[in-house]
Amino acid sequence: MRQQYPTNIHIVRLPCTGKVDVNMLLGAFVEGADGVMVAGCEVGSCHFLEGNVRAKKRVEYARKKLEEVGIDPQKLEMYHIAASEGPLFAQTARDFTERIIQLQGKKQGPEQENPNPGTSKASYGPHETPIQKPTQQGHE
Repeated sequence: MRQQYPTNIHIVRLPCTGKVDVNMLLGAFVEGADGVMVAGCEVGSCHFLEGNVRAKKRVEYARKKLEEVGIDPQKLEMYHIAASEGPLFAQTARDFTERIIQLQGKKQGPEQENPNPGTSKASYGPHETPIQKPTQQGHE
């Protein structure tokens, strides 16, 4: 059974979240992602020993860098979700997308309304790293 998660999410599959690097995380924002969600194995159950622990440290570092340049660090998050937990992954993706939408609403005044309500961007991965890509306005 396929799990349903927001269609504006772009999943980047990796063999391990230990392959996620800071440039990949920050690059997603440079490319227009509204948020990045990294989903990796639960602590202590990484097939590659400590890949998920390294990824968590990289996510924490990237969050500091985002804050330094004025991007809300809450737009980057790491979750520990086993690859076998598809329903949990899908629910977490929906929750994270909603969080990104709410964070965008806090920054926008009435004159800066989101032209695409209900859209956001993000990234993940229990062997996946979804990145929500922006919609292309004016490129139909």
